[in-house]
Amino acid sequence: MQKRKLVLINPRGQHRQGFVIDKESRYPPLGLAIVAALTPDDWEIVLKDENFEDFEHEHADLVGITSFTSTVTRAYEIADEYTSRNTPVVLGGIHASMLPDEALRYVDVVAVGEAESTWPRIIADFENGELKKTYSGELINLKDMPRARHDLYHDGYVFDSIQTTRGCPMQCEFCSVHSFNGRAYRMRPVEDVLDEMEIIKAPNFMIVDDNIVGYNKPAREHAKSVFKGMLERGIKKDWFCQASINFGEDEELLQLAADAGCRLVLIGVESEKTDALESMKKRTNLNAGVHNYQKIFAKIQSYGISVLGTFIFGLDTDDIQDLRNRMHYIMESNVNASQVSVLTPFPGTATYDQFVKEGRLLENNFPADWEKYWGGEVVIQPKKMSLEEMKAFKYELVDNLYNYKRLMMVLKKTLKTTKNAKAAVWAFSANAHYRNMAFEHDESKQIKVNKLFGSLLS
Repeated sequence: MQKRKLVLINPRGQHRQGFVIDKESRYPPLGLAIVAALTPDDWEIVLKDENFEDFEHEHADLVGITSFTSTVTRAYEIADEYTSRNTPVVLGGIHASMLPDEALRYVDVVAVGEAESTWPRIIADFENGELKKTYSGELINLKDMPRARHDLYHDGYVFDSIQTTRGCPMQCEFCSVHSFNGRAYRMRPVEDVLDEMEIIKAPNFMIVDDNIVGYNKPAREHAKSVFKGMLERGIKKDWFCQASINFGEDEELLQLAADAGCRLVLIGVESEKTDALESMKKRTNLNAGVHNYQKIFAKIQSYGISVLGTFIFGLDTDDIQDLRNRMHYIMESNVNASQVSVLTPFPGTATYDQFVKEGRLLENNFPADWEKYWGGEVVIQPKKMSLEEMKAFKYELVDNLYNYKRLMMVLKKTLKTTKNAKAAVWAFSANAHYRNMAFEHDESKQIKVNKLFGSLLS
């Protein structure tokens, strides 16, 4: 009997190429690799990845597409290539989960929530000729999480990815994690994590958890057990992760993370102002105290781990002077790399609901305008400044934060504070990628990180 064929597709945004300008800044579609792992063995599976090559139609019995808000416009276009040929298309991912009614205008089936509790039902119903329009997932126990099919990834990825936890008990106004993965912090069995790490072929990986250390002692102990297990099994990989500022509270954890290969941690700083943090309900940062930021970063760096701080501009508490103050704060702080974004109301967030209610979404020709919702474009009407001021400040910010002279100065400073060449190069690489996004249409201003530090990125 001929195998049925499943084509899985990772779409890219049409105009914003910054995330894929550099090979080192591309990350594989972990969600699709999990879907593949949930698919019966008697199916042929093809993963088409627009991180590397533009989509070309390929015969399929069933199609699965993932999407973020900024890529859903492209996802709908690709879906049309199949629905117009009467091939059923399933759309999953966070955007489709937050706006399923919109998605159903362009695809046959919407998978809402985590794949583990939806995809097996979708496959079974397809095989029985009983596909439904919507499948709503439940939050699973992560002992039931399958090992992702890393073998399906394009071989051009420098970084692989893995997940050890899901969920977040915090309810930050701008974030949709708790809407998609729930408020319960769920931990994957440590041995399952380590088993999957051992099959990763890429020299580096990202732990995609929203906060690898969680918010209490059991969560920190889980992270420590993962790091200890890596050392015991001799898993020699370099990696980076995302965490809250409490990553710097536990020195035993920092030592284990560093010994296990952690070179960089992304921390959601967002703002240096208490009123701004209060407005977005950033409780962890408020509890840590903005006056303690620099001390916490220094402690992390003392273990050879660089700090990538994320910052949001255009909050409702911000006027134009606040933006400049935040820019200068970043420049004077001891973060090793900085990711700056314009406040972007993503579906599934309290911020989105607020801006829709107030009629302050300026880019609202959906679905075409969703591709502008990636964090680098002004899509809202600011509250305490003009739109023109906000747009002009973007260029001022890039010129000050990401000019080549400053990036080299920060690199030298990172080498001094971390005493770790790879940590310093990874931080420089992050800064360079953000610069390259800003200058995506001007190759002469882009920094080719691999040419400078190739051996330290692989």
